[in-house]
Amino acid sequence: MTALTDDTLPVTPRAMRDEMIVFALMALLLAAVPFTGIYPFFVMQALCFALLACAFNLLIGYGGLLSFGHAMFLGTAGYCSAHALKVWGLPPELGIVVGVAAAFLLSIVTGFISIRRQGIYFSMITLALSQLLYFIYLQAPFTHGEDGIQGIPQGHLFGVFDLSKPTVLYYVVLVGFLAGFLLIYRIINSPFGEVLKSIRENEQRAISLGYRTDQYKFLAFVLSGTLAGFAGSLKVFVAQNASLTDVHWSMSGEVVLMTLVGGLGTIFGPVVGAFVIIAMQQYLASFGQWVTVIQGGIFVICVLTFRRGVIGEIAHYLRRSL
Repeated sequence: MTALTDDTLPVTPRAMRDEMIVFALMALLLAAVPFTGIYPFFVMQALCFALLACAFNLLIGYGGLLSFGHAMFLGTAGYCSAHALKVWGLPPELGIVVGVAAAFLLSIVTGFISIRRQGIYFSMITLALSQLLYFIYLQAPFTHGEDGIQGIPQGHLFGVFDLSKPTVLYYVVLVGFLAGFLLIYRIINSPFGEVLKSIRENEQRAISLGYRTDQYKFLAFVLSGTLAGFAGSLKVFVAQNASLTDVHWSMSGEVVLMTLVGGLGTIFGPVVGAFVIIAMQQYLASFGQWVTVIQGGIFVICVLTFRRGVIGEIAHYLRRSL
């Protein structure tokens, strides 16, 4: 995996072996959580945000596109899945499909508008589109405004798995996270991913080699937005509500923070960053609004001392691809 560092490591069989070993260890540790006494809601929430951060990292870490509006995919999928489950009475699997499809369509429309611009202009357009959707959802009848959609039924996945049972729901969320993680990993290590990295490093050279860079960036944007929507659909079953919080610009900022703290352009960095930020929100909740100040302080420390992020620094020190 290529990281955004001064001395990036090439993709080699050894690097892929290292990544698969770390992935297996991560999967085993996460699978053992129900037997450790750790609060499962915290881990499930962290897994949803970890998938969101990984989707965002696909866009910025490997495509070089900084989006300030990824919350719109998370929130849109959440609202659509919640409405489909509670109002239409669809089973969980179809509710997830509805949410992911909504995020997919939204990513096509917003990507078509924003991908033609570069740098800060692209970032500002994504932020503007996200805030536009925020105010639409604030007024739309089906979202119930500031109250959100509450009391969402969890149901039985495929008519077999009772999602009202915490352990069953945990493993369903875990499987969804691992599937999304592996899909992102495959995208990054595909020929498409290699072209995406070349565009990130030198877009003009990629154009000179005959690649239609706008099409590659558009596809990366759609893939990232759709996977972010998948995270939003999973989150609905964990929180049993869909609210404006998931569409607000501050949520997009948290995703950026998770990715930078964990390690931009690393495969496991966004996962670690998501767990760090969610753990802070969970266990420092007694500090009230000071949690934001603490997060800001940690972010400043990471920028000054861990320029590559937590996983980026570890990978740099061990000379391993993570």
